[in-house]
Amino acid sequence: MTKRALIGILTLTFVLFGCKKQTPPNFHKEYFGLETGRYVVYNVTEITHDTALNPAHDTVTYQLMTVWEAEYIDNEGRSASEFRRYIRNTENDPWVLSDIWTGIIDGIRAELIEENQRVVKLVFAPTLSKEWDVNGYNNMPEMNAYYSDVHIDTAINGVNFDSIVVVDQDRFYSLIDTVQLFEVYAKNVGLIRKFEKNNQYNFSDPEPQTGREVYYEYVEHGYQ
Repeated sequence: MTKRALIGILTLTFVLFGCKKQTPPNFHKEYFGLETGRYVVYNVTEITHDTALNPAHDTVTYQLMTVWEAEYIDNEGRSASEFRRYIRNTENDPWVLSDIWTGIIDGIRAELIEENQRVVKLVFAPTLSKEWDVNGYNNMPEMNAYYSDVHIDTAINGVNFDSIVVVDQDRFYSLIDTVQLFEVYAKNVGLIRKFEKNNQYNFSDPEPQTGREVYYEYVEHGYQ
């Protein structure tokens, strides 16, 4: 084989491999569930503790429905969506609009503006090495989050989810404090579980002296 022929073959090989179509990365942004018309219903339990009150431990249960509404352009020129929250005491009651928040996917960040506070819910693509400050774009104290599970399956209330991520937002335990916050997101659904506990104790009583607990449990999802 001549030197010129060898160079031609090498050049052709380089061109063929160089022109091979690259597969775009999958950021798995579907975990946020942001799609117009998508709704999710939860059973919510809220527990407040305050030994200075009567009752000292109060439990409230209700249903919550979140709905992604039409897109619009926000004041920073980004594509945003209304995130409407409805509540009712029981499944036999009518839904009542409670809040209108805003949801945005900005690059690799999924954000919610909750009560005028911009929080970072997810960072894409989900990996066990990802860490971020939930409150990095507001004036609240730093809260570092990370993925404790990615792309695993689970079942809630008889519904199978073939791909979920678990976001741990805070964990702290001591003799007088228990803090634990985590959220679970399912691909093409959004949030399916929320666990929030922030209780304070004293040394002589195992019951919380003050604090709050919030639990979201998935019921159903669909499109309006």
